[in-house]
Amino acid sequence: MRFRRRAVVIPALAAITLAVVATLARIIAPGGPSTGAAAEFVGGSACAPCHAAAAAGWKSSQHAVAMQDAGPATILGRFDGVRLSSGGVTTAFFRRGDQYVVRTAGADGALRDFEVRYTFGVWPLQQYLAEIGGGRIQTLPMAWDARPAAAGGQRWFSLDDRERLAPGNDLHWAGRARNWNHMCADCHSTGVRKGYDAATDGFRTAWSDINVACEACHGPGSTHVARMKYPTWVRRLSWHDGGLPAQLTERQGVRWSLDSAARTAQRSTARTSDREIETCAQCHAGRLHVADGYTAGAPWMDFYDPELLVADLYHPDGQQQAEVYTYASFLQSKMYFVGVTCADCHDPHTAKPRQPGNAVCAQCHRPAVYDTAAHHFHKSASTGAQCVACHMPTTTYMLIDPRHDHSMRVPRPDLSVSMGVPNACGSCHADKGAQWAATQVRAWYGKTPAGYQRFAGAFAVDDRGEAGAADSLSAVANDPSQPAIVRASALTRLGSHPGPTALLAARRWSRDPSALVRRAALQILETFPAAERRDIAVPLLTDKTLAVRLEAAWLVAPLADSLTLPAEQHAFAAAAKEFVGSARYNADRTLSRITLGSFYAFRGRLDSAATEFRAALRQDSRSVQAYLYLAEVFRVQGRMAERERTIRDGLKAVPNDRELLSALAAFQRVR
Repeated sequence: MRFRRRAVVIPALAAITLAVVATLARIIAPGGPSTGAAAEFVGGSACAPCHAAAAAGWKSSQHAVAMQDAGPATILGRFDGVRLSSGGVTTAFFRRGDQYVVRTAGADGALRDFEVRYTFGVWPLQQYLAEIGGGRIQTLPMAWDARPAAAGGQRWFSLDDRERLAPGNDLHWAGRARNWNHMCADCHSTGVRKGYDAATDGFRTAWSDINVACEACHGPGSTHVARMKYPTWVRRLSWHDGGLPAQLTERQGVRWSLDSAARTAQRSTARTSDREIETCAQCHAGRLHVADGYTAGAPWMDFYDPELLVADLYHPDGQQQAEVYTYASFLQSKMYFVGVTCADCHDPHTAKPRQPGNAVCAQCHRPAVYDTAAHHFHKSASTGAQCVACHMPTTTYMLIDPRHDHSMRVPRPDLSVSMGVPNACGSCHADKGAQWAATQVRAWYGKTPAGYQRFAGAFAVDDRGEAGAADSLSAVANDPSQPAIVRASALTRLGSHPGPTALLAARRWSRDPSALVRRAALQILETFPAAERRDIAVPLLTDKTLAVRLEAAWLVAPLADSLTLPAEQHAFAAAAKEFVGSARYNADRTLSRITLGSFYAFRGRLDSAATEFRAALRQDSRSVQAYLYLAEVFRVQGRMAERERTIRDGLKAVPNDRELLSALAAFQRVR
């Protein structure tokens, strides 16, 4: 009987095995989901049926309304004939049937009607976008204040907080600096491909979702959708993940433990990557987009080159100054150092803090220690008792939008006294002055708390151009306890202090594990002769990170003909191709055209250089740099009449410019 049962079971098992094999064969067959083909965007609507809770949270976020088609359900501003006068222009807002129209000064200064095609954001302001031809979409210079009327809102206001910019200026609303295709689209929509056409100087920009949807953070979802059609056991047997490019697993299984004797929590395992942070950084960072095709999960600096802590963007102590967003601020914080990620504090789908008020900080900072008057010295529940008021003070951008500084620092009014930097105390007690605040802090704690950031002195000396700046910056760059973003920033600043100290730093830190630091070490070499660049820059032509390779290609270009080893020649050729490709990707920008022209000039391709400089002048007829570089090409080619004509054309466009006048005088002396 047992034998007969076994005889029945064996054929059944064989049939199941054959079915499994057949199923797996279909999975791995050509065209199946495991062929290795690149995943494609499927749109957020494909995600919602299986991820209802996440989708519901996302719908309440500002990501969901980052960009929308214009219409009654999305436009917040009044379009009922209301007018706004600013900078000598009176702008009218009205409707024409189903169209929302803004009548304002166009690129030529004349009043024209512009249909609002899209909205940007909802709070505390909403911007509006108009098409001006050639696929160009521009951000209009007026915005709607969405705050309640009692708070000063429910009004139109001008985003140009200075005299109206003249037509033709790059910063005019119809100029290239206010162009949505290049400046805005990548962060307000999902799966954006800029689609710039250099031949027509126009755009064919496309997206997969008009707003910041699921695949902006998780990557293209086609592979994931395909895999989810198979039974769980097949997925576990066939694949190690769900098929999403961005594996945001850095917090899985991680605990923040606050033992009985601790004041702050500790992470159960060290964070060993920045995947999640860099996924957020694609939009929440000041950066240059250097290559097309980014998707979440890809190496970040293969597509973006981040801004560092430099003057005019940051105060010398690292506090935000210009509109720099969050990434570089957070990277200099102690929170980043101990392993905190964005999603530890923010719900990734609603984008709101995980807890209200001080409770979000109390997840890791013991309230009995920190949420008391003995720590903050303010009345309970008052503004001054809020953690963010002291440790994440705001700076207001776009006239009405206060944004928290994510460097999460200890207030240092003493640095306000010595360096003139802002401090959190001054936000509420500006009338009492920084010296009063510094004295008060010292009286409270019996000392001046130093905090985590310790580079302000060196950066302030550099900002003031004082003697000893190079040594101070070198000390910061050589301090392994400093965050990588700080060391990189110190190295970049060293570039303006050429000498043995700077060259030694470039040589040493060009081999750092951090791509930020390697990239900054190369920037030092900009001020050194070509011969001194070779040993440092050539090895980085094959760096694993594109942003580093691009800088290396730029530095090696003037000396590339002296490379004799085939491996070095091949490395330069490959990096140079990437450099040209990156410049072509950004060819809608005048500076990119000038940079590519300079690169060609380094390589002796003077006709190609002249082509790029002419293209730059077609984009911006006031570019002094382009006139000077084009004139220099003509000088090298011996075309002196064209050189003189180029300089004089520049003076017609930019009368009395000192550099052009000097170039003309030098030409006349040697003629």
